[in-house]
Amino acid sequence: MSSRPVFARRIVQLLVGVFAYGIAIALMIRASVGVSPWDVLSQGLNIQTGVPFGVITIVVGLALLLIWIPLRQKPGIGTVLNALLVGPSAEVGFLILPTPESLWARIPMFALGLALLAVATGLYIGARFGPGPRDGLMTGLHRRTGWPIWVVRTGIEVTVLTIGWILGGNVGIGTVAFALLIGPMVGRTLPFFHVPEAPKPDTGVIELIAETPRAS
Repeated sequence: MSSRPVFARRIVQLLVGVFAYGIAIALMIRASVGVSPWDVLSQGLNIQTGVPFGVITIVVGLALLLIWIPLRQKPGIGTVLNALLVGPSAEVGFLILPTPESLWARIPMFALGLALLAVATGLYIGARFGPGPRDGLMTGLHRRTGWPIWVVRTGIEVTVLTIGWILGGNVGIGTVAFALLIGPMVGRTLPFFHVPEAPKPDTGVIELIAETPRAS
């Protein structure tokens, strides 16, 4: 596979993944059975301030990038696009998705959102343009503190979940399902959508060709 098709695939994966991530968030929020810890925080801030959910998602993402500075994390283009585009794509989802009345309709809606978020995560991270602001915070703290990655992630998510819940965010069975299932699901989608690096030219073959005498 040449470098141009590989790069084109990476760009497409990144953009599709970031957009799908926002739609997945909208699906889970519309289902109203609980959402991920970071979305509980954004919901709570939305309730307390009246600022649209998508705008708050952008502000939180950019604020996390500032925290990256002392952690010496380097953002990629995927990191920046994640911070800037997930919120607006979630707002698009809110415009087109209804809020189901029945619990039997809301549960499948949440499940669809969770599955789509796992796929979206595999797409945008697999594109190799950098992690999202929240994932980078986790890996940065892990590297700087030396604490196990699960301790860092649990500490971060419990903290934002608690703050979001106090502010009025929606904590429910969906929040528990997200915490238990997203890890194994992303564990499947990441390797599936990972874009391999383009193979480098075989320098040995090039040198052999260069050294082969040519007929005069």
